[in-house]
Amino acid sequence: MKKLSDNELDIMLAIWRAEKSVGSSYVAKAMEDKNWAQTTVLNFLSRLVDKGYIKCEKEGRNNIYTPLVKEKDYLKDENKGFLEKFYNNSIKNMIAGFYDNEVIDDEDLKELKEFIEKKTNIDNGK
Repeated sequence: MKKLSDNELDIMLAIWRAEKSVGSSYVAKAMEDKNWAQTTVLNFLSRLVDKGYIKCEKEGRNNIYTPLVKEKDYLKDENKGFLEKFYNNSIKNMIAGFYDNEVIDDEDLKELKEFIEKKTNIDNGK
């Protein structure tokens, strides 16, 4: 899966969250806070088509964009790469790094512990 730039990811998030095929005007409206020209939106959409993330179909005079990659699949790939690249593929190292750098606190660790206990009990049929 080809890496997305931050701006491409923002557009993909807007498309994924729409949960339906969308036109460029929908994407432009979703990106209003970026103050992009319509041509900028169209350029990013074109790049996403070229990268295989979305398909473009003509519907009358409008182009309609449909995701070809699911958000869940992209996130899985990105998370795996992040974990491998920064934490030697270790969840423990990642959590320790987050804790040491004050990204998470004791309350977050407590929530994580409860999550793990719940998942472990479910998986063990309890």
